Order: sequence, then C-alpha cells, then structure tokens
Amino acid sequence: MAWLAATLRSYPEIAVFLSLGIGYWVGGKSFKGFSLGAVTATLLAAIAVGQLGITISANVKSVFFLMFLFAVGYGVGPQFVRGIAKDGLPQALFSVIQCLLCLVAPWLAAKIAGYDIGSAAGLLAGSQTISASMGLATDAINRIGLPPDQAKALLDAMPTAYAVTYIYGTIGSALILAMLGPRLLNIDLVAACKDYEAKLGGSAEGGGDGSGWHQFSLRAYRVREGGRAAGLTVAQAEALEPAGARLFIERIRRGGQIHDAKIDDVLQPGDVVAVAGKREQLVEILGGGAAIEVDDAELLSVPVEGVDIYITNKDVEGKTLAELAHMPGARGVFIRRIKRGVTETPIPILPNTTLHRGDTVTVVGRTQDTTAVAKKVGVIDRPSDVADMAFTGLAITLGALVGAIVIRAGGIPITLSTAGGALIAGIVFGWLRAIHPTFGRIPSPTLWFMNSVGLNVFIAVVGITAGPGFVAGLQKLGVSLFLWGIFASSVPLIIGMYIAKYVFKFHPAILLGICAGARTTTAALGMICDAAKSQVPGLGYTVTYAVGNTLLTIWGMVIVMMLS
Repeated sequence: MAWLAATLRSYPEIAVFLSLGIGYWVGGKSFKGFSLGAVTATLLAAIAVGQLGITISANVKSVFFLMFLFAVGYGVGPQFVRGIAKDGLPQALFSVIQCLLCLVAPWLAAKIAGYDIGSAAGLLAGSQTISASMGLATDAINRIGLPPDQAKALLDAMPTAYAVTYIYGTIGSALILAMLGPRLLNIDLVAACKDYEAKLGGSAEGGGDGSGWHQFSLRAYRVREGGRAAGLTVAQAEALEPAGARLFIERIRRGGQIHDAKIDDVLQPGDVVAVAGKREQLVEILGGGAAIEVDDAELLSVPVEGVDIYITNKDVEGKTLAELAHMPGARGVFIRRIKRGVTETPIPILPNTTLHRGDTVTVVGRTQDTTAVAKKVGVIDRPSDVADMAFTGLAITLGALVGAIVIRAGGIPITLSTAGGALIAGIVFGWLRAIHPTFGRIPSPTLWFMNSVGLNVFIAVVGITAGPGFVAGLQKLGVSLFLWGIFASSVPLIIGMYIAKYVFKFHPAILLGICAGARTTTAALGMICDAAKSQVPGLGYTVTYAVGNTLLTIWGMVIVMMLS
C-alpha cells in the first residue's frame, strides 16, 4: 500500500483513471432502481483516493471541462434556439422562472445557515443535480481575488456540499414530480396522456423492438376480377378507404414480368402487387375482399432500409406528421421512431405530432423512397465514427477567447469565463449544425465521451484535490447541510408545478415533463413516463431541458457573484 500511495503521488494521472474506473463501475450498479450515477460515484472515489495527498495541476480539469461544456451546448443548441425564438416560448419562459427558483432557494438557504461561498455553490450543484455548475463556480471563486489559502478552502468545501445534497436532489426530485406531483395537482396521468394522444390523433401501438409482431409489412396480393382495385390507377388504389390509411403499391407482376409501380399504372385483374403498409390496414383493406393474398418471393424481394434522417429543412419546422404525409416525396416511407434533443427523448408518433429542425426521424421504405424523402426534409444521418475535430477545436477556441474578455463595471470584473464562452459556442454551433449539417459533425459516441468523460475527469480532479478536507467539512456541516439540501431541492419544484398548472396552464399530460426538463432531471422523466404508461410527457421535456441545462450551469457563477 505504501508503494501504491507513493506511485499515485508521483503519477497523479493514474489517480485520475483509478477514480474514473471505480466511479463508472460503482455508478453503473443499481439497487431497487436507485443508482449513484457516474458523477457522484466518481466524486466519492476521487475523495477517497485524495486522502493520500495527491497534487494535480488545475489545468487538467480546465481542459476537460471546456470539452464537456461545449458538448452540452452543442447537444442542446437546436432546442434552445427554437425554444427561445418560436413556438416553445411559453415552455422556455417557464424554464427561466423554474431556474430562478432553483437559484434563489440555495442562495436563501446559504444566507440563513451562514454557509461560505464554496458550500453554497456545492449546495446549488447538488440540490439541483447540475454538476457542471461547479466548474463555473470554480472560475468565479478564483476571480474574486482572495488569498490562495482562502480560495482553496472555498473550493474544497464545494464538493463536500455537493456530495451531501446530491442524493436527495436526484431521488427527491424524481419522487416529487412522479409520485407527489400528480396528487398535489389532482392529475390523472394515465387519463391525461390518453386524452392528449386522442387530441393528436393517436392510438396505442403494439409490438416494438424484440417483438415478433411488426408494425409495417410487405405482402403480395392478386387483383380479383371485379374487385375494388381492378381498373384503378396505382394512385387511386392507394387512396381507397378508410381515409388516412397509408398503403403503397411498390411492385407489379404482370404476365411473368416484374416492374416498379408508377402512380399512373392501371391495375388489371390477375396482376400481383407488392403492397407495403401498416399490418392492420393491410388486413382490413386488402384482406377484406379487394384482393387475394399470394406467396411470391421474387416479387417481395424489394430492397428496403431503415435510415435516420436529420431534419434540417425550415419548411418542415412545425409541420404535423399528417401534413407531411401529403408532401411530394413522402410516398412509400413510414416513420418508425422520432428522437429529439441531446437526451434523445422519444417523441410519440401521432398524426398531429410536429417535427422540428434538429429532430432525428427513423424511416423505413425502399432505398429510393427513403433517399427521396431525405432530400426533401434533411440529410440521412448514416453511422460514422469520424468527428470533425477541426471544427470542434476551433469552435471551443473561439468561445473560450470570447469568454476570456473581462469588462470592469465599477471595479467589479464581469466576464463569461472561458467555460461560459465554450458553453455558448456549443449552443451557437450546435444550432448552426442543425441548419447546415455539412460541417461540424460530432457522432453520438464522441459527444457522449466529451459529455460524460469530460465532466467526470473534472469531477475526479476536484475530488482528489478536496479529499483531505472532505471529512472535516462533512463532520462540520453534514446533517444541517442535508436538511437544507432537501429544502433547496423540494421547494422550487413544488412551487414550479403550481406555476406550470395555474399560470402557464400547460396540459396535464406534459406538465410534469416540462418541470422535469426545467430541472434537467432525466430520472424524474423516466418515472413520470412509467407512471403515465406513455411517452407523451417527453413532449414537454426537450425545450425546457435545453434552457434549464444552460441556465443552471451558469448559476454556478451567479451564486458566487451574489454571495461575494
């Protein structure tokens, strides 16, 4: 053990990786649905390792924190700009109010309890589960101009307060929103989501990944003499009742010859057609006397694919799926999945669901059809392992340079800091990427690495550095700090829920999802969706998450300024 301790002191980079390894391993374990998460587990592991008295350069955490903040901004950029600029304005405004409550509550607790600036910043980060705010708080404390020993004491107090308050911040917020919220607001979540789905023209879908039942199918039918389809063009046959059914004739076998169907081809008795559509519509319409199903392997050998399309066309912005179904080029494709935002929140596929730039839509159909629709609405987001690192490096540089500018007002230094500049650069360039996806590609695995590992390296360095003073701080503030953490976590959420219902009058189905997004608590969204037995609450999550994630991170700097 003496050799290990000496080695870690000599090679502090090993201590960082040791903290990461333990943190991700412990954070990935769960007990009855509860998990510490990688960030908190890494912090606790780093604090334990830090008891050995290991010194690490502060530049290490700065580099990884800039990378993390840029990734955060890049991921939320499209939703943040859209929420501020257009139809998400009420949700964005609510998120600002919710975030202000989340700032005032820890500030008030710190003032009443007499906590120092470092403990207050840690209380904010832990109670609101926004680890990133500690980075901006660190920059702000370093700019106050305190003697080095006083600044270090404040910085060491921060992770102590964060660790004590984070657990309730995570569990408590999820329980308040998912279990207490519906009772306080008198909401029947299941009924509200069914009502919301009905308004969007939806119905429950069966099957899914891992199921033997498939929503879409391709089947072969022989056109009957005197049947409804005989003598009609392909377009007319596809328009048969019931209204709203989307069936497409892909190929036709006539006289032993197979050719791709054109909309003006006239169907004749004896033709065998390959028809694609939803399974129940194929059964109800074509199985109901319009045609006879046959087995024709050659005819059904249609090249199909499922591709992700990244929505970029401004003409698609705000359009419903029902409207887009009638646009030129939409023929022959079906939507299987919609994901929105950096959290890849699943969006219900309903006729009145609207699409926005930055959404990723998974469509299935013939290769030529998916290619055609991609040209109309965006670009095909094919899997790639290559990130545009030239763009990433220059964008972070530009943002950090802007953030490094200091303006003095009455002797008070006002600055975004390099971290704040990187965050804003990520938002701007993430939004530009959503509009012009010809540059700046960062694949999801790379973005995850920048986001997760970037933050956790920062947290590891913070924990290792603060380790020696952690035990003393916990003994001094432990119980009272935990209780104030409950106050700072619970009060803003409860007040926010009432504001969302009675001031903004959000629909009950998405109200709790909106509150979860404003507090950036993904665990709460999962519990809300489980309680609702629906993904509808996720419709309220993305805009408020984008705004909340940005503001709550910035509050780390603001609370230091308020208390200093």
